[in-house]
Amino acid sequence: MLRYSSPLTQVAIVGLICFLTSGMFNALNGMGGGGQLNTEVASNANVALYTCFAVGGLFAGPIVNKIGPSLAMALGGLTYALYSGSLLYYNHQQQDIFPITSGAILGLGAALLWTGQGAIMLSYPSESDKGEYIGIFWVIFNLGGVIGSIVPLALNWNSTAGSVNDGTYIGFIILMGLGSLISLFLLSPHKVTRDDGQPIIIQKFPRWEEEITGVIKIFLDWKMLALFPMFIASNWFYAYQFNGVNAFYFNVRTRAFNSLWYWTAQMFAAFFFGKLLDWSKFGRKSRGILGITLITIILMGAWIGGLFFQLTYKREDPNVNMDLYNPSYFPRIILFIVYGLYDAVYQCFAYWIMGALTNDTNALARYSGYYKAVQSAGGAISWRIDAVGTSYLVQLIICWVLLAISIPFALLVVLNIKETNYDSKSIKEKVAATNNSEISA
Repeated sequence: MLRYSSPLTQVAIVGLICFLTSGMFNALNGMGGGGQLNTEVASNANVALYTCFAVGGLFAGPIVNKIGPSLAMALGGLTYALYSGSLLYYNHQQQDIFPITSGAILGLGAALLWTGQGAIMLSYPSESDKGEYIGIFWVIFNLGGVIGSIVPLALNWNSTAGSVNDGTYIGFIILMGLGSLISLFLLSPHKVTRDDGQPIIIQKFPRWEEEITGVIKIFLDWKMLALFPMFIASNWFYAYQFNGVNAFYFNVRTRAFNSLWYWTAQMFAAFFFGKLLDWSKFGRKSRGILGITLITIILMGAWIGGLFFQLTYKREDPNVNMDLYNPSYFPRIILFIVYGLYDAVYQCFAYWIMGALTNDTNALARYSGYYKAVQSAGGAISWRIDAVGTSYLVQLIICWVLLAISIPFALLVVLNIKETNYDSKSIKEKVAATNNSEISA
């Protein structure tokens, strides 16, 4: 029987929090335009969101260290509910200032939520349990996108409109608020103990001055520079896929149905691709090469199929509003599922590469922060490109080129991965220091 104070229980609660907040946001965003017929307001809100997320991620660490992960995630969760409320407001007033402002606030709140989540994920599991704990977290988290897609699908099943109804946004507000409330039930790190009785030593984030210095040093690391194209491309395609494909081409219930399968595909893809990357039959470098080969095949297949589909319509055309019962619908949902598969394996591989470079939790924390900052900056640019009315074909080409460019640079890093990082003297010293601090605690 699981103890409430066990690391696994606490990580499961963190997964539930992200399920109800960021997972629901993914479902709402995945419908395109935040569920609105006019996608411009959501695009501008996303520009504000990702810009503030990129900046806020650099400063969230010291704040989480000061107030604790529980309160940080509670505050961050409230900003998700605020954003859904702003779209409800837009449904009636058609004024975009509130959604754009709430998007900026959400960017700062998301930085707090994900930094709190990262602090727990880095510190709670023992080394032998990290893969299992991360897997449990991501399954619960991605279920948010799946369940979150069922909400608008059920509430708008009999609707052929281009925008979701008020009940959809009210449902998201309630669920996101619940996620924020649940955050307050997380135990303080010093109350969490592993099954062997060892206390949790949560990773302390540096002060903001040290944080800035650490970020600057990352930009001097050739491996991080080589991974820059992969990181900036990792969320770039959302604006095109969610607005240029899902929102433009399908009616509201079909958009929710597509989103449901997009996030479901991600769950299965991440699980099985993670198993492949941990396959002990091959060495770590060989697994990396195998992984990047598979990614390249899926990449080319997805975007070649996407190109043929995109050539059938233009941004200047009237919205198609295709329904899921249309005889021509099936190949289009297959394409959207493949987009979801690709997103999952691409981001999973980005995390795997970072984890393969070092076992130093301080370095991994900086890598993760750099990844989220660059990823969010790319997201801000791509949503802005969409907001100014850029051709969907041009957006597709930009996405494809960025993704293709990232492959050889990622391969260069993979070829320099060591089979193990435990032979590093500095890592051994850090492990010994951590063990001593746990004993003294």
